[in-house]
Amino acid sequence: MRNFFRRFDRAVWSLALTQLITTAGFSLALPFLSLYLFRDRGLSMSAVGTIMLLAGLVGALGEFLGGDLSDRLGRKPVLLGAILFRIFAFLGLAFLVFREGTIWNIALMYMAVRLSGGLAIPPVLALVADLTVGKRVEGYGLLRVGVNVGWALGPALGGYLAARFPYASLFLFGATAAFLTFLLVLFWVPKPRIRAMAAATRGTFTAFKDPDFLCFLGASILVFLVAGQLVSTLSVFTVAKVGISKAQFSGLLTLNGLLVVVFQYPLARAVQGWPRRAGLALGALLYSLGYLSFGWIRSFPLMLVAITIVTVGEVLFTPVAQAVAADLAPEKHRGRYLGAFGLVESFGWFSGAFLGGVLLDWAPNPQVLWGAIASLGFLATLVFGIFPKGLHRALQEKTPGALHEENRRPRS
Repeated sequence: MRNFFRRFDRAVWSLALTQLITTAGFSLALPFLSLYLFRDRGLSMSAVGTIMLLAGLVGALGEFLGGDLSDRLGRKPVLLGAILFRIFAFLGLAFLVFREGTIWNIALMYMAVRLSGGLAIPPVLALVADLTVGKRVEGYGLLRVGVNVGWALGPALGGYLAARFPYASLFLFGATAAFLTFLLVLFWVPKPRIRAMAAATRGTFTAFKDPDFLCFLGASILVFLVAGQLVSTLSVFTVAKVGISKAQFSGLLTLNGLLVVVFQYPLARAVQGWPRRAGLALGALLYSLGYLSFGWIRSFPLMLVAITIVTVGEVLFTPVAQAVAADLAPEKHRGRYLGAFGLVESFGWFSGAFLGGVLLDWAPNPQVLWGAIASLGFLATLVFGIFPKGLHRALQEKTPGALHEENRRPRS
């Protein structure tokens, strides 16, 4: 156990803990906002859905902006600024809900919370990349464990608190959680020892001018389109079409979360030495096979098997993809590359949910529905598998630090 904790710098553990606390603070209050707007404020579900969609888009744009700012101003200052912004946004939501402010003021403040979250993600990912040269897949796996533990704790804690305190007070707990993460970052996360970023004051769209990175993003978005089915298309299909209960569908999501928490880090460590494209291709393949099977299975036990396959694909693909995004990035533009990756990931999830909804309305049978969705992942598997060797060392080297070590060699 001592050796396990020594594998990472204290700052990496601090960042994983901040992700746990941040996610728990967000999920203890915000999942109930839709219910509050619909039941207590009389908003239609169409209007609620529009607010949630716009907030998601704002969060995605926040990731792109956060990546650019973290290269211009530094990882730690941007992260601290994003957390401070989050604290005030939570306090604003608490005040507006307590005073029954206008719906659109509440919506705008919720978008501010989502924007703050988006701003914080690229500097966190860039810091982990800076601090885990040689074991980035493991580092990102550890980060994902923190996120998923937070998602598991937050709604349960929020339900407990909501039964004992007014709904507005939940946002005060969210602000408190954000303040704790501010202290963790302030005192336990040092500035990364990277080269001066004076050259990074220009080039906001640098990541989108890199042909290697665009090729990687193009293949990755196909996987994100498949991944976006988890809480949209899958829920409607399994409950409304197949006929399992809502409790059983919740069981599928619970199993997904538990498997990520238990197996994310061990699997990330296991694939650390693999060539990057092997992890990407296998993750995309399992994602697709898992969703494809829903076209034929009708029993809940088999659905548990299918969601297990999907989850294994998730825990393989996500940390490897994040590591590749970091490896492909020049050091002075790492925040921008990770911000661009986050923007594309979010866009893929939203678009995947929309695509699944359209197919659910028009597909003549389940095999066509899930076959069409899975075909995107199979195409991504093919693209990752045939990436040319010259595309980029990050997709070929077994040691993720090789690129950086090569850059550090003295030139003759």
